[in-house]
Amino acid sequence: MCRNIKTLFNFEPPASELEIRDASLQFVRKLSGFNVPSKANEEAFDRAVAEVAESARRLIRSMVTNAEPKNREVEAQKARERSAQRFADPRG
Repeated sequence: MCRNIKTLFNFEPPASELEIRDASLQFVRKLSGFNVPSKANEEAFDRAVAEVAESARRLIRSMVTNAEPKNREVEAQKARERSAQRFADPRG
């Protein structure tokens, strides 16, 4: 899975349109192998991003859970701690 795509379900506040679009863009980039499409593929690329974003919106809206919504700040801090541990200098 693409590491840059973040979980968007069950957060308070809910995922924004920008977050959904950014995740969709990352997904299409991963599938296509292009960070920026050529002019010849730009329309297909943009259409795919829009379609993936719409599917993501529908998915997020239709899912249910009994779990408490996650706090964005707490989850971001956990991610920073995991990153610091993962990339810690082994020499001390």
